[in-house]
Amino acid sequence: MVDPFFRSPSVGATQAAVIDEGLRAHMRRIFNYMGGGLAITGFIAYLVANTGLAEIIFGTPLKWVAMFAPFGFVLYMNFKMDKISASRAQTLFWLFCGAMGLSMAAIFMVFTGASVARAFFITAATFSTMSLWGYTTKKDLTNFGAFLMMGVFGLFIAMIVNLFMGSSMLQWIVSVAGVAIFTGLTAYDVQSLKQMYNDGCGSEANNKVAVMGALKLYLNFINAFQFLLTLTGDRR
Repeated sequence: MVDPFFRSPSVGATQAAVIDEGLRAHMRRIFNYMGGGLAITGFIAYLVANTGLAEIIFGTPLKWVAMFAPFGFVLYMNFKMDKISASRAQTLFWLFCGAMGLSMAAIFMVFTGASVARAFFITAATFSTMSLWGYTTKKDLTNFGAFLMMGVFGLFIAMIVNLFMGSSMLQWIVSVAGVAIFTGLTAYDVQSLKQMYNDGCGSEANNKVAVMGALKLYLNFINAFQFLLTLTGDRR
């Protein structure tokens, strides 16, 4: 008599291989979205900073739109993700990256190009290392991630306080902490995204997870980059 619940080792190995390949494709999709988003942001930021668009945007009330539009995109995507399609989520992500480019054009106007390039490549190298660790480690990073999220709230409060204090020492501490926190969050988020993958959810759901995953990693990268640039950048 054949046990209907029996699965031969070869069948189990085949299923595991299929799931593993699906996971790798899913993670590649996330990083491709994120990389594409960074490219859009960088291109628009450089274009705006080096053309007459800079004066049009930052010399008029449009600067407030450039500053707060990315925040609006993030809020909308977080609260409406369950109700929108994967294709619309992708479109919103690309628009968000474009809006971030408008906002970050100020970086090219304040810091030298060499400083921006140096901070970017250091951030990219650190980000890649932490992403690899988050993907491969067997250690559960849940508690680590919860601790870092508390650090994000503390960082936000310290930044608000320093708006009134104007302390260079506090700014230095905030920048160092910001680099450390968002670098650590990269590993935590990569592990979380890996664990969230479910081949049985279907392509639509997994595509939306990929977009939101790309958004998280993008924000980690951008924040780490900005704090590092504040620490090491040379102003014009």
